[in-house]
Amino acid sequence: MKRDAARKRPVSAAELPRISRWQFELFAKYSAGYLRRNVHAVRISQAGPAPQLGERPAVIYLNHPSWWDPLVGLYLATHFWPERAHYAAIDAAALGRYRFFERIGFFGIEPRTLGGARRFLSIGSGVLARSNANLWVTAQGQFADCRARPVELRRGLAHLAAREHRGVIVPLALEYAFWQERFPEVLVRFGEPIDLGHEECAPRCDAEQWQARLAVRLEVTQDALAREAITQNAANFETLTNGRAGVGGVYERWQRLRARWHGETFQREHASVPR
Repeated sequence: MKRDAARKRPVSAAELPRISRWQFELFAKYSAGYLRRNVHAVRISQAGPAPQLGERPAVIYLNHPSWWDPLVGLYLATHFWPERAHYAAIDAAALGRYRFFERIGFFGIEPRTLGGARRFLSIGSGVLARSNANLWVTAQGQFADCRARPVELRRGLAHLAAREHRGVIVPLALEYAFWQERFPEVLVRFGEPIDLGHEECAPRCDAEQWQARLAVRLEVTQDALAREAITQNAANFETLTNGRAGVGGVYERWQRLRARWHGETFQREHASVPR
């Protein structure tokens, strides 16, 4: 009885981090430029586009292959859902070093502690109580190679799914692949959204069942993205933004001068991969 009451207890919106909109937008713009300067392109799978969320709150959970993941998540958040409020969990110790992140939607939790679990569930419930908010979760909780199988997730997301029946949970797979250029391709694929209100077992699944279901959904999405990444075929993707290309340095300047001397168009890309 007490357990049911706790699950139904509303979470005040005041418990959510207070986002400074202008600081969020400024940092998002800076991050997008920083991303473009360090990658060849950001591409999203044609077969795994960003879902239409409508008025539904969402939890987007992703694999964690790289240091770049938060910046890519921020780019996707502002590209696809610019009007929404976005929140993300971060290690409390890391947040202590970067207090600025608190003003753009990050909240600190202490991993593998009861207090950390309660804070995650409290804020997760607060996000899902809104109609225009996304919660971003690197559900593996630590860096993990994108080919590692089986996919293993921390348990907090499963407990959140077991207690909430509003909104959607969306798997997101990320890869950073080197194709024919000096800079990597950022490859993105969303999986099929899981509707917490209409999923076949939503009213009955416990955390153990959700844990297995969420891991499988993310693994399927990662496998599909891996098959596309291996082809090195940009036609399988929509290019969201172009970044840097070419070898740089003296050799590139020489190539540019040579092309101008011969009246040719300078081709910066190493290969003919469409941008």
